[in-house]
Amino acid sequence: MSPPLLKLGAVLSTMAMISNWMSQTLPSLVGLNTTSITTSDTLTQISPKEGWQVYSSAQDPDGRCICTVVAPEQNLCSRDAKSRQLRQLLEKVQNMSQSIEVLNLRTQRDFQYVLKMETQMKGLKAKFRQIEDDRKTLMTKHFQELKEKMDELLPLIPVLEQYKTDAKLITQFKEEIRNLSTVLTGIQEEIGAYDYEELHQRVLSLETRLRDCMKKLTCGKLMKITGPITVKISGTRFGAWMTDPLASEKNNRVWYMDSYTNNKIVREYKSIADFVSGAESRTYNLPFKWAGTNHVVYNGSLYFNKYQSNIIIKYSFDTGRVLAQRSLEYAGFHNVYPYTWGGFSDIDLMADEIGLWAVYATNQNAGNIVISQLNQDTLEVLKSWSTGYPKRSAGESFMICGTLYVTNSHLTGAKVYYSYSTKTSTYEYTDIPFHNQYFHISMLDYNARDRALYAWNNGHQVLFNVTLFHVIKTEDDT
Repeated sequence: MSPPLLKLGAVLSTMAMISNWMSQTLPSLVGLNTTSITTSDTLTQISPKEGWQVYSSAQDPDGRCICTVVAPEQNLCSRDAKSRQLRQLLEKVQNMSQSIEVLNLRTQRDFQYVLKMETQMKGLKAKFRQIEDDRKTLMTKHFQELKEKMDELLPLIPVLEQYKTDAKLITQFKEEIRNLSTVLTGIQEEIGAYDYEELHQRVLSLETRLRDCMKKLTCGKLMKITGPITVKISGTRFGAWMTDPLASEKNNRVWYMDSYTNNKIVREYKSIADFVSGAESRTYNLPFKWAGTNHVVYNGSLYFNKYQSNIIIKYSFDTGRVLAQRSLEYAGFHNVYPYTWGGFSDIDLMADEIGLWAVYATNQNAGNIVISQLNQDTLEVLKSWSTGYPKRSAGESFMICGTLYVTNSHLTGAKVYYSYSTKTSTYEYTDIPFHNQYFHISMLDYNARDRALYAWNNGHQVLFNVTLFHVIKTEDDT
């Protein structure tokens, strides 16, 4: 169905000249301008997967293949809804066509009248020239009457020109209406040519092939951030919300931790839909207060920074017990090396495709960011990398495929400004903008399962889609 829809978009763009009403109403009737992004005044519930498309450019080592993947939603193929929308649109077009016919009749009638006036004017001009040549031989009275008649007809000249233009425009409108009606009828016939179940099976087959393709993708480099999608408005100005990147596809639990200090309550929701509606499934009372907003849920456990310390806590949701705790050696804490917004955000715990990470700063590294890979069971530091980027100058940071991406601010105008690869131990300055819609970000974390950024933006829980450049593994790769 894609080619007819693209064709419809081309026709709608040419129809913009008809009126502002057509340019504003037709997209909403066809369903082309719907979005799951809410404004600060209106909150719309979204489904767990809505807007979470994955964009992936792909290329093999020899440069033979570039692939962009967009996973479709199964519920976008409702024949009945589309047919109803198309019928409504056809009715609108028919009404427009009738109105234009009425306008055309009126215009043609006036146009004929003005044409007659034009003929009279041409005749009067010829007589007037003759009078000018022979006026000495004609009576003054006759000359004055003709001159007055000419003066009366002169204002009709611009009217005549305008009617000529309007007549051409109406003819063009009629042609556009005929074209649009033909396209819409063709689309309606094509939709009716397929059985709904057949379309449904085709979408499922495509989704399966796309998922198989995604399994072949290796880690990628961040190319673009799009969004945000506003999921909910709740809590204070600062907080964290997250899902488990290692959870199964059927496990979509959401965890919610409001405020950056003086709190021990973690709220759990069975799904994004329950989170949006506020239907809690469980509440956890942690044994310690947390510091900051940079917690992470990984493989069924919560990892957080214990308040007023550089101790990392691993807490099991299943058992309700602390499974491990360890001091992060030399790490600054309690607003010694926070992000630009403060809030005891000295130690940032995060996860990506490779594993569990801690991002912080030390006096030994002059307050610059240190990246440490952690053992998820014991919290032991497996390896560390010392960067040259000042922690207090960073707005937020997140890991994707072993690369740390750092934003230059938590306020309006923020962008991903710096990246550090733990694979090559090299850094580069970047320029990847993203829309800080609510002006103050206090949490920004990547989820490898969703391939999206979770953010807490001034009391708004939002999602950003990410575009990664991938290299496809072939069967010969080891």
